[in-house]
This record gives sequence, C-alpha cells and structure tokens, in this order.
Amino acid sequence: MLRRSSFPAIAAALILAVVLLGFAVGAGWTEAADWQISHSLAIRVDESSPAFIAFMQGASWIGGGTPRWIIVILLCGLVWRWCGPRCAVALGGASLLSNLASSLLKLGFGRTRPGLIDHLDHQTSFSYPSGHATSAAVVYLLLAWLAPPRWRPVAWALAATMILLNGFSRIMLGVHWASDIAGGTILGTAFALLGAWWAARPSPGS
Repeated sequence: MLRRSSFPAIAAALILAVVLLGFAVGAGWTEAADWQISHSLAIRVDESSPAFIAFMQGASWIGGGTPRWIIVILLCGLVWRWCGPRCAVALGGASLLSNLASSLLKLGFGRTRPGLIDHLDHQTSFSYPSGHATSAAVVYLLLAWLAPPRWRPVAWALAATMILLNGFSRIMLGVHWASDIAGGTILGTAFALLGAWWAARPSPGS
C-alpha cells in the first residue's frame, strides 16, 4: 500500500509524465494510436441514436464548466462533514490548482482539437491535456481517498465510473484525442495525491 508521505514525490513524477507526454504528442509519436482510437469511438451522427448522443453530451456536460464547479462545491460540503474543513479545502484547492495547471499546459502545447467528425460539444480552448479528464480524476479520486472507510468501496466505484465515462464521452463527441484524456487523467491524479497528502498532514499547533 502506498504511504501518504510518498504522495508528493509520486505527484511530481506524474506531472513530469504529463509534460513528457505533451512533447511526445507534439512530436507526432501518438498520432497513429490517437487516430485509430478516435476513428473507432467517435460518434457518427447518422449512425447513432439521438438518445445515445444526448447521453454522451450529458456525461460531458457535467464534467466541465459551471456544472463541474457546482459538483465540487457540493462535494466540498460533503467532505467537510466527513473529516472537517481541511478536507474541504484540500478538495476545493486541488480542483482549482489542477484546472489552472491544465489551462497553462493547454496554452503551452497549443494542440488543435480532432477534426475527424463535427464536434458534438462546444469548445473554446486547445486540446492537450483534457480539462474534463483532469477534473474527473482529481475530484473523484480525492473524494475516494477522503471518504470514511465504510463509504470507500462506493466512492472508488464512482471514481472509476466517472473517469471512464468522462473520458470516453470526450473522445466519442469528437473533441479530444485519447492522449489528451490520458494526459488529463494523469494530471488530475497528481493533484488528487497532493490533496490527499495535504489533508492528512497535522494541522499547525496540533
């Protein structure tokens, strides 16, 4: 089992991995795999039911923008009840910092969005790393780490479901490559580790 004292070092290694993957993406090393995965998963409007497309759009919608922050605020209240204000600050702070890191990396790498199909979700930023994937990883993994022992199996199942559903929806809607999702998930995991480490530290004066 991982010791929480090792979380910062692991998080640093993961952030470095995100940067290295970004350079690999820029060099074109992931192009073949990205194209193959997106070609297999991207939704063709004329071949898919409107209900399935709407479901994927709904899954994507709750992972970004205003809905994402509403969920974060509600979950901060929940973890406050579970383990106090330090846990709530850890969840809120990790979510904000990971979002900032994702935005800065997007600007730094400047990767264009996929063009295999018409985008089925509105986008205004660059592609790598996925902000939706970053948010899903940091929010739900950290929620699982902060959950009381009796709720952890449910919290871990929720984390796995939301991370996978969010990632697949972004690829299927034609707005992200698989490497974008991988980079975002790794980045979110790094900040979740940092949040879990900080929440477990003794408070000053304790």
